[in-house]
Amino acid sequence: MRCASPNVGRVCQGRCVPVDFTAIDFETANSHPSSACAVGLVRVREGRVVDRAEWLIRPPAAHAEFLPFNIKIHGITAEMVTEAPEWAAQLVELRDFIGDDVAVAHNASFDMGVIRAACAETVTPTPRLRYLCSVQVSRKTYEIPSHRLPLAAAAAGFGEFAHHNALADAEACAAIVSDAARRHEAADLAQLAKKTGLRIQQLKAIPLKL
Repeated sequence: MRCASPNVGRVCQGRCVPVDFTAIDFETANSHPSSACAVGLVRVREGRVVDRAEWLIRPPAAHAEFLPFNIKIHGITAEMVTEAPEWAAQLVELRDFIGDDVAVAHNASFDMGVIRAACAETVTPTPRLRYLCSVQVSRKTYEIPSHRLPLAAAAAGFGEFAHHNALADAEACAAIVSDAARRHEAADLAQLAKKTGLRIQQLKAIPLKL
């Protein structure tokens, strides 16, 4: 579901930077990485948010339990996803929104792990996304006591947001990467990765067990 917002464009703080990417964030029903129950997506062009989308996802039957711990974190319940698309049904829209962009996520190993596990669980092709972790970018950019999303976003000048709402988290992640690109004077994400000693990684499917 695409989402218009008065906050579109909020990512850019001061001078804009020529970075293009898509930020992504998942929430899960339980500790199994395939149990995605919500996704938030934010498209950035030249350091500004130009499009946003969010939707609920019905986790696969084998991992559909909503644990109280997870519900307390994000507020999503099993009843809320009854009519939501299953992973395979929403994957085309997910891929289409990201397109050829590099995907960025805060603690990208988690979010990319959700995609890999959900695709493996539902026997759907794993998108060959390129991705960059904004936690690692934050560590190379800010002198702060913790690089958790709220603190890193504050260092980027993003301010308060609804942490653990998938869309809000994706926008906060986008703010960190855009601000870091400005601070490092990077012309694109490849240059940001190079200047911070990181690398843009490639998402790969979970190897089949023989």
